[in-house]
Amino acid sequence: MNTPRRFERIALIASQTPEAEAARATLAARYGTVAPQDADVIVALGGDGLMLQTLHKFMTAGKPIYGMHRGTVGFLMNDYSADGLEERLAAAQTTVIHPLRMRTTDISGTTQEYRAINEVSVFRSSHQAARLRVLVDGRERLAELIADGILIATPAGSTAYNLSVQGPIIPMGAPLLALTPISPFRPRRWHGALLPDKAQVTIEVLDPAKRPVAAVADHDEVRDVRSVEVSMDQSIRINMMFDPDHSLDERILREQFNF
Repeated sequence: MNTPRRFERIALIASQTPEAEAARATLAARYGTVAPQDADVIVALGGDGLMLQTLHKFMTAGKPIYGMHRGTVGFLMNDYSADGLEERLAAAQTTVIHPLRMRTTDISGTTQEYRAINEVSVFRSSHQAARLRVLVDGRERLAELIADGILIATPAGSTAYNLSVQGPIIPMGAPLLALTPISPFRPRRWHGALLPDKAQVTIEVLDPAKRPVAAVADHDEVRDVRSVEVSMDQSIRINMMFDPDHSLDERILREQFNF
């Protein structure tokens, strides 16, 4: 029989909205709060934007993160209640996610590296469509994609921007990435691909001077890129916690039947 986990030191993080700040004050008075570096668990109060910020900030801290919805969009959050927080944390199920690693090279030769929880997007930054070459594990798969752009999404991010551009929803347990075009013009009948999560995707910009392109890892943007390499960083494990009846796996499955 498994012994329930105990989280005695709770760090409370809230977005800068009256609703989230009030929730933090209520929970702090009832359960106490410590600095994140001293905590057993981090509780984020807000919407998906705050959750993404929290996941990025504590990506390598090794601390479980439990969100409660006190914002606008709350797909990554549990329902809010001031009651029974310690019991909910003890009963919560853990979903392990790995971020994407984005490595860019711009037209001056400068390289930069960022991580993304949801997706890496490569898209045009002028009035002209981007011209892109797509390679998977070093092998050319598309000699030329003319489109507004292309994105690579994780299972956790497959219901975000990826879904809005008609990409596939990926179950959390599936070892897959979504490679999805954004408003493709040529080839017209290419709607994207599902790739193994160990694949390395390289996007080369064919005409970076005339048709400038930007790359974004969640919220970190690099402009005037010449090439973008994307792969899943299996060395980083982020532990997200969800109520048993409100798991991320269940919500992603449910999303596929909502119209």
